[in-house]
Amino acid sequence: MRAISLPFLLASLLAATMAASLPARAGEDAPKDQKAPEHKTTQSQSYVEMDPIYTTIVADNRPAGMLMIGAGLDVPDDRLRDDVNRSMPVLRDAYIRNLMSFTANVVRTDTQPDVAVIAERLQGVTDRALKRKGARILLAQVAIRVTSK
Repeated sequence: MRAISLPFLLASLLAATMAASLPARAGEDAPKDQKAPEHKTTQSQSYVEMDPIYTTIVADNRPAGMLMIGAGLDVPDDRLRDDVNRSMPVLRDAYIRNLMSFTANVVRTDTQPDVAVIAERLQGVTDRALKRKGARILLAQVAIRVTSK
């Protein structure tokens, strides 16, 4: 059996003593009425975040993969931003319907789709759904996941 050195023993005791003196939870010292910090993607007030949109890629009459679009909207006008937030379910439905048609007819698993075409399509959907211009679509991510055979 190996003997434990005195410096190692002292360092271990010091570490254990310091750990025992720390609060059990970091949030114990915080006031009870304080809210947890909110995660924000950006500091911009005009940015409206959207959940990712997924559509199925079909090849040979079977599902071959998924197309994922991550996007948000830049809406500088406060009144229009309120309309966008209130109309988000309608906008998402219009985006999904449009992207389902696009994915079924254009997207293949062996090539990356044209992001400029996707942005143009989603911008047109946005303008038509809101019945005016002023909300600009911002694509954050376009990705394909291929289903294994």
